[in-house]
Amino acid sequence: MQVVIFNIGKEKYALETRIVHGIEKMMNITKVPTAPYYVSGLANLRGNIISVIDLKKYLNIISNNQCENIIIVEVKDEKIGLMVDSVQEVVDVEDEMIEKINNDNNLIKGVINFKEYIVTLIDGENLLK
Repeated sequence: MQVVIFNIGKEKYALETRIVHGIEKMMNITKVPTAPYYVSGLANLRGNIISVIDLKKYLNIISNNQCENIIIVEVKDEKIGLMVDSVQEVVDVEDEMIEKINNDNNLIKGVINFKEYIVTLIDGENLLK
């Protein structure tokens, strides 16, 4: 499987590339009144309007870093932008590199153990239920 590795604060996270449709630089986002706290607003992506979610707020991560990228994902036939601090790389991951973790949080598929660092693998399908 291939994953996109990105940073939020000091931590590294990953999403499977099969749901990722693109990586964009930060763009103009129009606020939406009464939207949930983690929804930054709407953005025009090449003529298509997409919702943009601040992944820091959604995952309750405290970080003062500026979001530089938006990862465009498609979940349940809907494209959504996920604001992240920065995108690092796309890598191939073997199944045996993924360690399952015991938790009630179905947002996390497990952790990927690279020799230099550990990456939290986010379950993209369960991210936006």
